[in-house]
Amino acid sequence: MINILLEGYDIAVPWLYNELKAYIKPNHKVAVIALAYRDSRVKSLEDWNVLYDKDNGKYYGGIVDGLTAYGISENSIEFLNYFADSKETAKRKIEKADILYFLGGLPDRMFERIKELELYDTIVNHKGIIMGYSAGALIQLSEYHLSPDDDYPEFSYHEGLGYLDDFYLEVHYEGTYIQDASIRRVIKERGKTVYATHLGNGAIVVDNGNIKAIGRVGIYN
Repeated sequence: MINILLEGYDIAVPWLYNELKAYIKPNHKVAVIALAYRDSRVKSLEDWNVLYDKDNGKYYGGIVDGLTAYGISENSIEFLNYFADSKETAKRKIEKADILYFLGGLPDRMFERIKELELYDTIVNHKGIIMGYSAGALIQLSEYHLSPDDDYPEFSYHEGLGYLDDFYLEVHYEGTYIQDASIRRVIKERGKTVYATHLGNGAIVVDNGNIKAIGRVGIYN
């Protein structure tokens, strides 16, 4: 299995492209798992469209342009839409995809929506490439931690999808006191290595168990 853990959706930048082109191929079909949005921001299909609609969604162009830079056709990219897809259509999008692409936002809410749509088994049994940024990187772990920030006022552990079990991940790392305290806590309480991808400059590829850090990634154990 190939797991790609990213900081953001700009995957066409040279330092990433030169590494990821070995995995992301022009013939791939992609299911974009757009389920990590904040409840306060997205309450309806209209709200969802403001973020991800093909015609004028705020993030659609950046997400799709990153993938088409690898030669993938826009027609081969489908967004999973909580408000428009049924459980059956969502499942079909995942089953026919070569790449599952988990977007950023709130990882715990994404996990809850995956369960609500009865997609958990389909997702965890997927045999293709698993990639995601921010929340979409964290959710790939068996368990992940969240350092205190505007969305999560207290340190917390959460269940992930279980693809990766050997390490923890600190995303958007800037060397703050809070982040460093969280890293130390994870090492003390869980006894595992923590990888810290620097804000906008780090990524990790796990290729059948072999971990490769790309860009600026701190390794703490």
